[in-house]
Amino acid sequence: MRLVVVGNGMAGSRLVSEVRARDPHLTITVFGAEEGHPYNRVLLSNVLAGKARAEQLRLHELSWYGANRVEAVSGSAVAWIDRETRAVHTTDGRREPYDLLVLATGSEAFVPRIPGVERAIPFRTLDDCDRILKAAEHSRRAVVVGGGLLGIEAARGLAGRGLPVTLLHLADHLMERQLDPEAGLVLGETLTGLGVDIRTGVVAEAVEEDGVRLAGGELADGDLVVLACGVRPLTGLAAEAGLEVRRGIVVDDEMRTDDPSIFAIGECAEHDGNVYGLVAPAWEQAAVAADVITGGKSRYRGSRLVTRLKASSVELAAMGETQLTDEHAEVVRFSHRAKGTYRKLVIRDGRLVGAILLGDSDAVGTLTQLFDRGGPVPGDRAGLLFPGLAAAPVAESPVLMPDAAKVCQCNNVTKGQIRACWEAGARNVAGVAAATRATTGCGTCRDAVEGIVGWLCEQEGISA
Repeated sequence: MRLVVVGNGMAGSRLVSEVRARDPHLTITVFGAEEGHPYNRVLLSNVLAGKARAEQLRLHELSWYGANRVEAVSGSAVAWIDRETRAVHTTDGRREPYDLLVLATGSEAFVPRIPGVERAIPFRTLDDCDRILKAAEHSRRAVVVGGGLLGIEAARGLAGRGLPVTLLHLADHLMERQLDPEAGLVLGETLTGLGVDIRTGVVAEAVEEDGVRLAGGELADGDLVVLACGVRPLTGLAAEAGLEVRRGIVVDDEMRTDDPSIFAIGECAEHDGNVYGLVAPAWEQAAVAADVITGGKSRYRGSRLVTRLKASSVELAAMGETQLTDEHAEVVRFSHRAKGTYRKLVIRDGRLVGAILLGDSDAVGTLTQLFDRGGPVPGDRAGLLFPGLAAAPVAESPVLMPDAAKVCQCNNVTKGQIRACWEAGARNVAGVAAATRATTGCGTCRDAVEGIVGWLCEQEGISA
């Protein structure tokens, strides 16, 4: 059987590795529109901030494909799908037949239709990142348009390089999809203290040589303009092939489209009315599709989203229904604006349905587990927000975490799986990552993994 995958980004490359791990014989061809290695798009902000090099973002070395008998075609975009003969056709004239096809086309940066927008640089791909960094070397001030997750990471990264930055956002507070107004205000004040000038509730009307012209005539000064205005799913290929498309390519619980021989996963897919823009759902969908493709019976039931901001000196985690008020749920909150701290729990029917943790907090792990597993919330609400105040003694080591505790959200890795692979011989974080993929998504679980591995090694008197 011949499997063809369109898209070799974070969803497509994971699908290929998941399929190959289950079936060593299936013929696999994967097409990637970008040149070179597939890479971890989530960590682009680390490159922009100077915390990582481009080569550190690779998901697979090119040698992996040869070793695993996968044909990877880079820099070759698929132009159309012939469903009658079951073949894809590329822009450079190649025809590739398939028995099963997976669309992992991802999404593209949304670029507003305003005068002069061609002067700005979108922040979406590794090439975009390279262009921004080269431009920053000769710029006196940057303007970032968009105060969502990516825009904040871009603004903080550039500010960390010593470049003055103005961040423009249409909504009245930052990250309005994940945060309530007070959390957005505290986040803005934190970023201001780190050298980012925040302007919310403003409309960008034009990009000019010396900045961004706002509605009302004011100019946001800057000779480097970066766009982080959101993304939209790449669905044109599917729509032209006659597949059902709404916001994304519509799929069922097996990740199949309305053509049983065609699947869709990741940011281009719409499941049960939801289009997810985070890596963890894409990888969960890839695992389900790979299982179905190789004869399994897995089903995708949707994802519980945990958003982590990866910006130096800013700690933020948001999950679930953060916008609910006291009228609709039990809301527990603590705010200390002078310290950049905001913590909020949203509880309904005795279960944690949402949370915001802004500022350094040791409650993130516990609350993420409660949210992910849907378990009952303990009666001591203050103890959840401030674990050090809880009556129960704090565990002296990470090994005392329950085995079922999820350590890596992106890859669904539990503490028990980390312990098991340590016992099988993985004596450092690199070994655990190779065996479980923990730390290879957004990277925010690295400290927790290091703690577990370090404690286990200490008990045995060996070096991690």
